[in-house]
Amino acid sequence: MDIKTICVCGAGTMGAGIAQLAAQQGFKIILFDVNPVMLAKAKADIENNLEAQVNKTRITDEARLSTLKNLGFIDQVNACIANVCIEAIVENIEAKVCLINQLAAINNTDTIFATNTSSLSIDSIAEKTVCAERVLGMHFFNPAYIMKLVEVVEGSKTHKQVSNAIMTLASQLGKTPVLCKDFPGFIVNRVARHYYLEAMKLVEEGIADIETIDEIMEASGFKMGPFRLMDLIGMDINLSASNAVYQALGKPERLQPAALQKQMVEAGKLGRKTKQGFYNY
Repeated sequence: MDIKTICVCGAGTMGAGIAQLAAQQGFKIILFDVNPVMLAKAKADIENNLEAQVNKTRITDEARLSTLKNLGFIDQVNACIANVCIEAIVENIEAKVCLINQLAAINNTDTIFATNTSSLSIDSIAEKTVCAERVLGMHFFNPAYIMKLVEVVEGSKTHKQVSNAIMTLASQLGKTPVLCKDFPGFIVNRVARHYYLEAMKLVEEGIADIETIDEIMEASGFKMGPFRLMDLIGMDINLSASNAVYQALGKPERLQPAALQKQMVEAGKLGRKTKQGFYNY
């Protein structure tokens, strides 16, 4: 499949990052969001990120201008016509299904629909769409224009040629794609639960404080400690992933979501995006 145009649905942090990444690699990008304010913020963030890359001599000014030329910002779903549509909206099955079905109705019968979900079952989404064989997971990590890994997640009905096309696309985007089956938490979120949960247990039990745990983990080789990483990801997103894995695996005690994180979410302290989380920004 010759992929030239990509529509990214959802202009939040992840959606904007994916759009920037793909535009930098020469793809024509449609960034869609029903909220014009979110689109304006995404445009400003992308422009600032590109300017910062120029100032750090990571890209040329010509590359910056070329990237911006590849980007279009729209708030009308009927304009979302592309070879691949990547949704990065709220972690809600009904919302994702509704969007994919809307997109399927206006696109060609070979358009691929990828969900960036970090915690929802691909099958639970795909089975309610009109195009289950063309639905799969394409799980980027934040920030999408920097982090190398992409989990390509096959549902039980995903056609092999579809997953092959997305594996190729991820490589063209400069990423390291890993193919996996639909399973709670996929690979990274399944393994990483203990990184976050055990760290929060240490704090809840008064064994160590947040700063000490982060410093120790970073000194041992991790790029970011668990608390700084949760702030970056977003407390609500991280808690949603914990809840999904916990429920899907039969509520094992070892994977029970942390009360500390629930309190943070209830207080609206979601991390960097709200300027307050485990740390202040």
